[in-house]
Amino acid sequence: MVKHIVMWRLHDEVDGVSKNEAAVSIKKALEDLEGRIPGLIHIEVGLDFDGSDQAADVVLYSELESRETLADYQAHPLHQAVIPLVKKHACERTVVDYEV
Repeated sequence: MVKHIVMWRLHDEVDGVSKNEAAVSIKKALEDLEGRIPGLIHIEVGLDFDGSDQAADVVLYSELESRETLADYQAHPLHQAVIPLVKKHACERTVVDYEV
């Protein structure tokens, strides 16, 4: 099993959309992938409530069957469709992938 964790810091505002509004939209778009991509076992998206300088705004925690299904997930059209939304609002991205 592979764990895929991504954290984003978001711009305060983009095209009149606040950080909080963008975070909610990103959360929904990612959670909508649950059960729709082969090999994606679990997906969870959290929104930071602390707001400290060290905090990310959005975190994605996901479990996939294998390294191969992680690659398939990343290339899947449904996942690819979410990327422009995230890139539009994100100013920083941190990721870790590991096997258990």
